Amino acid sequence: MKGKRGAREVALQALYAWQLSGGDPLEEARANEHYEKSRFLEELVGGVRQRAGELESLIAPHLDREFAKLSPVERAILYIGAYELAHHPQTPFKVVLNEAVELGKSFGASEGYRFVNGVLEKIAQALRPDEVARSRNLA
Repeated sequence: MKGKRGAREVALQALYAWQLSGGDPLEEARANEHYEKSRFLEELVGGVRQRAGELESLIAPHLDREFAKLSPVERAILYIGAYELAHHPQTPFKVVLNEAVELGKSFGASEGYRFVNGVLEKIAQALRPDEVARSRNLA
């Protein structure tokens, strides 16, 4: 596992397994062959688990279908992205979106990354309107 990108990949796999099994996602992460102890990974997985309801409430208004009808991979990516947007203001929103797109390309359905990007962009606009506006003015 290399850096935050690797941590996000392990988190995605752990959160995917958690959705299917209902087990402890931190244990899932620690059992992953690519696991390396990381405060970021532990916080990400633990934070998503603890705040899943809050995150679903952030995500659901921006969906074109029910949250439960999303694939477990899409849900996990959206959980991770929404968590970072809400609880890691030091990570630029464009980095959060880019990392989510990369996870979607690597693990999701062929065009799922576009859907994830669109949803997270709307969440970023809602949670970080000034940062989003600044980035658009620079473009």
